[in-house]
Order: sequence, then structure tokens, then C-alpha cells
Amino acid sequence: MKRAAKLSKADQELIAAAKSAIKRRYRDDWQEVGAALRTRSGKIFTGVNLDAYLGRMAVCAEAVALGRAIVDRGDAGIERIVAVRHPSPADKNQTIAVVSPCGACRELIFDYDRKAQVIVPNGKSAVAVPIADLLPNKYTRGSER
Repeated sequence: MKRAAKLSKADQELIAAAKSAIKRRYRDDWQEVGAALRTRSGKIFTGVNLDAYLGRMAVCAEAVALGRAIVDRGDAGIERIVAVRHPSPADKNQTIAVVSPCGACRELIFDYDRKAQVIVPNGKSAVAVPIADLLPNKYTRGSER
């Protein structure tokens, strides 16, 4: 990754917050992903995915965390965001691991803060990268936001 940054102690705390959120709310086949977002003011917001019988109604954990940040804090901007996946009970490896955001979440994160950094897996570890690196040639509508 061209502009990857090593993780700081604050980033490790952000990952721990995402893991804590999904550990508390994990339900097999319902809530499997947790996310944590740190605003530029340093406040952390967490979320878990909201699955649904009708798949298109599902909401990603990153979107839930972002919504909580907007409602509770206003527009302080996204400094860093991370998502983690809880393994299903049948998985041999029960490690909660950092996962990359889906395409829709990449678009959402970019729309709300073009300077956001996203923590993504990098082999056996994780790194922080600019959201723009995960979403080249981003569609925009009209003038820049």
C-alpha cells in the first residue's frame, strides 16, 4: 500500500473498541461486524452491522458508527475508522480480525471525509491508509464537497 502508516497506540485502542462492540452484541448471522470511528476531536463512536432477512435492508457497522458520530457530535470529521469481523461459532479460528470496508462503506466514508484514514488488514497485521487510496477515481456529483 503506497501511503500506509503504522498503527499508533490510539489506533490499537480504536481496534479494541470495535472488538469490544462486536463482542458485546455478536449474534451469529445477525451481528458479525463491529466498527469504531475516531473523530478529529478524539471522540470514539462504535457500531455493529444490522443484518436483515431482506439483504438490501442491512446496514454496515461503519455506517452505524458514522451515524452515531454525526448525531452525537456533529461534524468533527473522521480521523480514523476500522471494522472487525467476529468469526462464526463453526470457524476453527476464533480471532476477531480487522477487515476492509466494503465498497459502499468506502464511498460513504469518502463522502463524509475525504481526509479520513482507514485501518485495513496487511498480512498478519494492519495499517492505516487514506480513504482515497481505497477508492480511486471516486464519482462526484458536481462541485467538490
